[in-house]
This record gives sequence, structure tokens and C-alpha cells, in this order.
Amino acid sequence: MNATYIQNSIAQLKTEIFMDVRHRTLQKYTGMPVLDENQLFYLLVPFLNGEVWQQEQQEAAITVGIVYAALAAHDHIKELDATSKEQQLTVLAGDFYSGRYYEILAMSGNVELIRKLSQGIVTRCENQIKVYEAEQRTIEQWYASMCNIESGLIAQFFELYSFSEYIPLMEKSLLILRLEKEMTAYQRGQSSLIGKALEESVQRHGTTFHSVIKQKIVHLKIELSKMVESASFLQNDVKRALHAHVEASIASTNG
Repeated sequence: MNATYIQNSIAQLKTEIFMDVRHRTLQKYTGMPVLDENQLFYLLVPFLNGEVWQQEQQEAAITVGIVYAALAAHDHIKELDATSKEQQLTVLAGDFYSGRYYEILAMSGNVELIRKLSQGIVTRCENQIKVYEAEQRTIEQWYASMCNIESGLIAQFFELYSFSEYIPLMEKSLLILRLEKEMTAYQRGQSSLIGKALEESVQRHGTTFHSVIKQKIVHLKIELSKMVESASFLQNDVKRALHAHVEASIASTNG
């Protein structure tokens, strides 16, 4: 397995997701659905590692991708300008994608997948709502919320198909990538709502956002490296791919 094979696998999954949610008018005004290739990569890691991956798993992975696309569409609504045609259509796009994954799940009859994804969506939304609540939260609590937002749905998918041993690796990797993204956004004055909440929590501790996040990333990367190397269930080429993916994604973000 090489980088080309991995990229082709991600591209194929993206294409299958796009095919299931294509709509001419929505694409004209809002573009293609927003899909995070980092999330798609970790969604496919069990497949890349040679696990049993039948049509059911592929269809379930497509559905997870559509859920993320729906949530991303709603996340991208501009808070101060939700009246333009583009913004209204972005709302409709999120609703359309939501309708598609409900339809696909209903047609599949996969009740356990429906239950898992429903739980995942509820928990993800609960973590996003935290930014609007008055209760002060610790830095670690905000890390936990970010981790769930990035990886909670994939964790539900892994649990359903007995890929649970991949969850810690996936969660740690996606948290590293999210923190790198938040740090870059902070430097550009474009922090997300949860990034701003984390920043406020850091400031209450009398330290700087950059130093705290950088230290956390370094700590997580050390932990991840140890976890990958000690993971006997991973093929060697997958171990190399996991190491390389985080580094390449971080370099791309910083660039």
C-alpha cells in the first residue's frame, strides 16, 4: 500500500458520497459538499489495514460521510448574514444531506447503524452547544469536546463493526489535526466558536493560547507515536501511513 493507493481510496469514497447527495441547484450556489479528507482517511483505516470490508461497511462509511457533510453545511452558516440566497441554500443543503442519510439508513434497514449514528449526532451537537452555555469549562473539557466533534461519528462506526481497537489512534490523530487548525486560525484572527471558548479558558489560567496548544500537540504526538508502534494489529505500511498522514496534514495546514 502506498500514498497513491490511499489517495485513490479516499477519492473513491468521496465520489460515492457526492453521487448520493448530488443536486444541481445546490451545487451551483453552494458548491460540492464539504468533506474533510482527514476524517475520510481515518474512516478507511480498517479497510486499508486489511479488515473485512464488505458492501455493508462501504455503504455505512458513505452514510457517515454524508452525515459529516450535513453537519459541515450547517457549521458553515455565517452567524451575521444568514439571509442571503447563498446562506439560505447552504441551510437547505445541510437539510438535504440530512434527508439523504435518513433515507439511505431507512432503506438499508440497518437499525443498529441508525442507533449508533443517532447517538453520535446527539453527542456531537451537545458538545457544540457548550460554547453558548455560561458554565466555565476546563481546557481538558474543551479538548474532549473537540475530539468528539471531529471523531465521534467515526468511533460509533468503528464500534458497530468491531473496529474498536482503532478508536484511540483515530481520536488522537484527529484531535492533533483539529488543534493545528485552531492554532492556525487563531494566528489569522479567524478562530472558530469552540476555538474562542478554548482561548478564554486558557487565558483564565494566565498563559498563552499558542504555548498551551503547542504543548498539547507535542504531547499528543508523542503518545500517538507510541500507540502506533505498539499496535500489533496494524500492518507496517499502515503504521507508516498513520505517521506520515499527521505530519503531511500538519505541514499542509501550516503552509
